[in-house]
Amino acid sequence: METGREDLDVARLLLEQGKYSHACFCGQQAAEKALNALWYGIGADPWGHSIQKLIVEIPEERVRAAMESRIEDAAFLDRFYIPTRYPNGLPDLTPGKTYFKRDAEACIGVAERIVETAASLVP
Repeated sequence: METGREDLDVARLLLEQGKYSHACFCGQQAAEKALNALWYGIGADPWGHSIQKLIVEIPEERVRAAMESRIEDAAFLDRFYIPTRYPNGLPDLTPGKTYFKRDAEACIGVAERIVETAASLVP
């Protein structure tokens, strides 16, 4: 969970510096890493990068049911995994010209909810 929280800290710093696409990516990574920590905490091995998938495939029913309240948040963050990092992730646009302050703020807010929910469920 510590690494996910560190990614949130980095996302906030990038937001302050106006590096919005990178802030979005770090927000996505924070949520992904928090879910990985949750999986490890219940003795399971996560696979993949989709936050939605990491939620719906949680092997422990009680934990999965609690995390499913964040499925729309997960879907929102999944959209930022590839196009925030690659100059050819979107046609004729680079990430730096595509993502704005409101995007980064939204990503960070959503990531915070996922990280905190996951943290509350780690045994």
